[in-house]
Amino acid sequence: MKWRGRRKSGNLDDRRGSSTKGKVIAGGGVIGVIVILLQIFGGETGQTVAPVLNEFNKNRQTQQVETRELTAQEKELGNFMATVLADTEDVWAQVFQQNNLGAYKKPTMVLFTDAVQTGCGNATSASGPFYCPADQKLYMDLIFFNELHNRFGAKKGDFAMAYVTAHEIGHHVQTLIGTSQKVRRAQQGMSKVDANKLSVALELQADFYAGLWAYHNQEYLEEGDIEEALSAANAVGDDALQRKVQGSVNPDSFTHGTSQQRKDWFLRGFRTGDMSQHDTFSELKI
Repeated sequence: MKWRGRRKSGNLDDRRGSSTKGKVIAGGGVIGVIVILLQIFGGETGQTVAPVLNEFNKNRQTQQVETRELTAQEKELGNFMATVLADTEDVWAQVFQQNNLGAYKKPTMVLFTDAVQTGCGNATSASGPFYCPADQKLYMDLIFFNELHNRFGAKKGDFAMAYVTAHEIGHHVQTLIGTSQKVRRAQQGMSKVDANKLSVALELQADFYAGLWAYHNQEYLEEGDIEEALSAANAVGDDALQRKVQGSVNPDSFTHGTSQQRKDWFLRGFRTGDMSQHDTFSELKI
C-alpha cells in the first residue's frame, strides 16, 4: 500500500511505550487463548465484549507499568496505522455525505502493548483487535498480526493490517447508523443459534464495509494488496479458526462467517463500491 508521505490521522492514541508487566493469563499468552478470536475479532459491541474481557481479568495479575522508547520500526508502523486511519476518515466522510447519513464521527484508534483499559472493560493482547462502542475506539496490540501470519497462515503484509483496521471501522459505521444496536436488541430472547446468525450477518457486513473502503482507496493500492486482505479474511473465518483451534467445525456456533463468506463480502464491497449492496441480513435470509 502506498502510504509514505501522506496525511496521518490525529486520532491515533499510541500507548505502546507503556506496558503492564507481570500478567498471568490462563492458558498462556496470545496463542493459549487464541480462541478468543471466535468471539472478539470483528469488534463485538460492549454487550458481548465486556463479559469476555472481565473473564480475562479474573485470570491475570498486574504488578507494574513500564515505559520505554519506541523503536524506529515501531514508530514507522504507527505512522502506517495513522495513515490507514486517515484514509478511513476521508472515505467514510465522503460515503456518509453521498448517502445522506449525516456527518461522519471519527473514532480513535488505540495501539497498546500487553494490556489496556477500555470503555468495554480491561483488555489484554489475547483479545485481538476489537471495537468498543462504549467509547467509540478501536483497540489493537499489533502482535496480533504476527500470530495471524505465523499460526494461522495469513499472508504477511501491510494491507492485512489495513483490512483488519477497515473491518473494525466497519463496526464503528454500524454503531453510527444504528445497525449494531438493532441487532443487539433483536438478539435478546433469541436462541443462541439464531442470535449467532445475526452476529454473522453483522460481521460480514463489516467485511463488506472494509471492501467498500478499499474500492474508494484504490489509488493507493499496490499489486498483491487485495490478496493480502483476502488471505487475512480467510484465516479468521469461523470454520478455519475452529478447525485450527478445536479440530472440528460447528456451524451453529459461528459468529463471524466462514472464510469463503468473509472473502465474498469483502470482494462485493471492493468490486461495487456501492453502499446499497450492504444488506447481509437479507442475503442470509435472516
